[in-house]
Amino acid sequence: MNWQAFQTLFLHRLAAQAGEGEAASLARIVWEDAFGLKPGTGSLNEEQQEQLEKILTRLRQREPVQYVLGKTQFFGLPFVVNPSVLIPRQETEELVGWILEETRGQMGLRVLDIGTGSGCIPVALKKRRPDLEVHALDVSPGALQTAHENARLNQVEVTFHEADILDEKVWQALPMYNIIVSNPPYIVEEERAVMPPQVLEHEPALALFTGNDDPLRFIKAIAKFAKKKLNPGGMLFFELNEFHAEPSATAVKEQGFANVELRKDLNGKLRMMRAR
Repeated sequence: MNWQAFQTLFLHRLAAQAGEGEAASLARIVWEDAFGLKPGTGSLNEEQQEQLEKILTRLRQREPVQYVLGKTQFFGLPFVVNPSVLIPRQETEELVGWILEETRGQMGLRVLDIGTGSGCIPVALKKRRPDLEVHALDVSPGALQTAHENARLNQVEVTFHEADILDEKVWQALPMYNIIVSNPPYIVEEERAVMPPQVLEHEPALALFTGNDDPLRFIKAIAKFAKKKLNPGGMLFFELNEFHAEPSATAVKEQGFANVELRKDLNGKLRMMRAR
């Protein structure tokens, strides 16, 4: 099967549910990432065509292509992904960029990422700033196993902690930090109805939903934790739900943080916060 036939097959199988543009994009991703070929060149043998049928079956079930292939890119780095972790997104890359911007020239910093999932934030920070002492925390053993794998894949050293940040009894065992960052769960149950099916059916609910009707549940808990565990002058960063950005900033200010700044992502949505 050559590239042209491959494209035609994707349009035939996926365009009706995903749209022609998305089907064409998926064809390019699979051709490159699953089979290591450049668009317009090469061809698939019989064994690869059997593999392709399995991939198409999963894509037709609206499974994200990153899970189907088991990998993705974040901040220009390779990452393993699976249904135990969220798929890293562009907004999170922007958050990492902001942290690097704010800490430029500062040495001897210790960083903690709370709810690390795939480990994309700590791994990217450590790769770009080897001088940082980077820690990462998650309640999910499956997520931590994936994050460990991504640290090894990118040849960086990250200290991992298995803990529930909502349990204040575990706070004392953790050291002090200069930077605390989190992309926490911020979706409440009533929002399920408006979520894309490929997210709802395949990405981990533990990383998406707050577990109660308070969209700020984790923001408040992490700000309270950070008040105890940040060194003087330390910074707290969040990725936010755009619809709760202003209340999130208020909740952080109520914990005594100053210089609270909300920042828009490339799509013009208030998706990030920094506080000192």
